[in-house]
Amino acid sequence: MSIDVRRVRADEWERVRALRLDAVRDPAAAIAFLHSYEEESAHDDEFWQQRAAGAASGDAVAQFIAEVDGEWIGTVSVLRRLAGSIDHHGRPVTSPRGDVVGVFIRPEHRGRGIIDALFDAAAEWAASLGDAGLTLDVHADNTRAQAAYRRAGFVDTGVRFIISIGHEIEMAREIADGDRVQA
Repeated sequence: MSIDVRRVRADEWERVRALRLDAVRDPAAAIAFLHSYEEESAHDDEFWQQRAAGAASGDAVAQFIAEVDGEWIGTVSVLRRLAGSIDHHGRPVTSPRGDVVGVFIRPEHRGRGIIDALFDAAAEWAASLGDAGLTLDVHADNTRAQAAYRRAGFVDTGVRFIISIGHEIEMAREIADGDRVQA
């Protein structure tokens, strides 16, 4: 099985929508995503077109997908945070970083290293913009995701907070020098 990882393209908005709707239907969605299937499915086509276009180019956000034989089997999005800005939970950002959100691997493809390839693509993109690390938030009860993130190089930062879906743990991964694109 050959896995290709790449950034989404703007014209793939329908596939972006379909994968997101599958993600928020996952049995763990209630402790993995901030939005429900009902909320996400209510968005019109223009919303998804803009979302895909924004994630396809530029340096504010990027969405990466993993695919096998044209089938999208996983995704990771990265929201770029500059020092002095406020993150998606209203917390101040002290140094530039990529905030990983929307992590999803189709259940039948989990445990095959796909998440590693997606995180590596996210790290390479963030490094190309000068970021030193990636962060993500994971629900305190989502032990399966925590284990996958640790295996992919994320460590618990000790930061805890509560959001609409409950208690969250912040995890971070330093970007290795090998991820940095040489100028």
